[in-house]
Amino acid sequence: MWYSTILLTLLVQISWGFYVPGVAPVEFKRKDSVEVKAVKMTSSQTQLPYEYYSLQFCRPRNGTIYKSENLGEVLRGDRIVNTPYDVKMAVDTPCRLVCHQMSKPIVWTQQEAKEVADRIRHEYYVHLLVDNLPCATKFMMVETQEQVYERGYKLGYIYDNKVYINNHLKFILSYHTDNDLDFRVVRFEVEESSVDISELKGTDDRCSFPDKHNPQEVKESGTTNILFTYSVEWQQSNVRWASRWDIYLQMTDVQIHWFSIVNSLVVVFFLSGILTMIMIRTLRRDIARYNADESLEETLEESGWKLVHGDVFRPPRYPKLFSALVGSGVQIFCMALITIILAMFGMLSPASRGALMTAGILLYVFMGLIAGYMSGRLYRTLRGQQWKSAAFWTATLYPAFVFVTGFFLNFFIWGKRSSGAVPFTTMMALLSLWVCILVPLTFIGYYFGFRKQPYEHPVRTNQIPRQVPEQVWYMHPMLCLLTAGVLPFGAMFIELFFIFSAIWENQFYYLFGFLFLVFLILVISCGQISVVMVYFQLCGEDYHWWWRSLITSGGSAVYVAAYSIFYLTTKLEITEFVPLLLYFGYTTIMVMTFWLLTGTIGFYAAYIFIRNIYGAVKID
Repeated sequence: MWYSTILLTLLVQISWGFYVPGVAPVEFKRKDSVEVKAVKMTSSQTQLPYEYYSLQFCRPRNGTIYKSENLGEVLRGDRIVNTPYDVKMAVDTPCRLVCHQMSKPIVWTQQEAKEVADRIRHEYYVHLLVDNLPCATKFMMVETQEQVYERGYKLGYIYDNKVYINNHLKFILSYHTDNDLDFRVVRFEVEESSVDISELKGTDDRCSFPDKHNPQEVKESGTTNILFTYSVEWQQSNVRWASRWDIYLQMTDVQIHWFSIVNSLVVVFFLSGILTMIMIRTLRRDIARYNADESLEETLEESGWKLVHGDVFRPPRYPKLFSALVGSGVQIFCMALITIILAMFGMLSPASRGALMTAGILLYVFMGLIAGYMSGRLYRTLRGQQWKSAAFWTATLYPAFVFVTGFFLNFFIWGKRSSGAVPFTTMMALLSLWVCILVPLTFIGYYFGFRKQPYEHPVRTNQIPRQVPEQVWYMHPMLCLLTAGVLPFGAMFIELFFIFSAIWENQFYYLFGFLFLVFLILVISCGQISVVMVYFQLCGEDYHWWWRSLITSGGSAVYVAAYSIFYLTTKLEITEFVPLLLYFGYTTIMVMTFWLLTGTIGFYAAYIFIRNIYGAVKID
């Protein structure tokens, strides 16, 4: 009973993760209240998000109310909360004080001012929402003189080694209407400015300041008196509600993605040419000669891959570990493929906050059934007997690595009081998903997979292993690893740049159609390069291809790790210890995940290839 209750609860969470309140069109009447909510503060220099009220900002008079969030939003560090800004639909508002009187400004202590100054020095951006639409700041590109937008607004700036805070916000809200009765918000821009408290004039709830004014300095050596103000300007727009995300999703040049696709296709065609040469000019000729009535001595001199037919399907060392890693790779592959397809059809758009991460985690959990089945059948093929412990390895090896790494990093995030720290209740919920759902599903799949007939091999394995001759220098495992990883990485490194930008620079990634094509090209290229490397290995009479195919085809993960270091040094400005630790910790998880994914693809491609070529020859 308790197990079915947990499953039902998780199914509700899945459906809720795909749909986030506020995504559906919201119609306002004139003078209706439009709520401005705060999400968090982010910086690409620290990678540590903070909730809005971690600084001493104005709070609503009726108290702070936090929005209930899904799993993905919590893991992203979002803490959506109401703000004291009073905005009416289609009603312009002149300069107004936020939450205090002109004669009673906010007084920041020296410690509070230092905290604000530290955030400004690390270039923190504040993210606000109106009708689930994030605020954007408009700026001009110097090279092209083109107006572009970036998410959020700057908390402040540094000038002449002094710290200034943007304490006045001008909300420029655009609306669309067809009948002048129903209004929909289609754009949310913010123009920030810094206004010294001595420049502000007016009554308790009204204010004004000259066009040329002094900025508001944050005094780190003493107390700081500050007033927060805002104004609202509404503009009618022809942009419809369905297109209101275009300014955020057009921050990247689509032509670059097309260049990435063309580059990837060139790589695939290059590999296909090599494979065609091997299959048609070499394999077909070898198979024809082996099947003909030629002398054995001549056959032995022709090639070496047939000589190891009695050992090529000999089970590898550590079959339990091998099948567990392959099963985890299958699980990651299924999760990634389904998630990309769902996102490609718009079910996990950026408007559905946190839905992408929520869907990915829950799909990974439920893909444990497939992982257990594939791993169980492979383990039986490798003549394994201890299927229960093998199933336990499959269900715990990779998740334990991710959980332990994340739990270790979480201590440092807690120490920084960042909203990116996973709450204890969420940590326990993730642990429950792992123990109560993933592990049982993996055991169920393993049970049926282990009971299934093992994969049939076209040749029998000799009882006595054949001695492997000394290999040529270019077949060294490390050299093969680096060689095999170049082409798959070259097929996807441009798209990897945009993925890294979305993760580390808080940008949107939405071109999932391109990502799906790149994913297919990555699968094809990994399979092709694995076949080529295994064929060369067998021609050298080295039949230890099981682990080699898994490790070598995952060689592109080495280049992903190297690219992450290059990206850190060229694009990010992380200098502190904790942000660096977080960057390398999360990058290690991504690299390991990518290695399992590509390694599993390469193994199955090599396995299918070997079964086919040895099944095509006549062997006594």
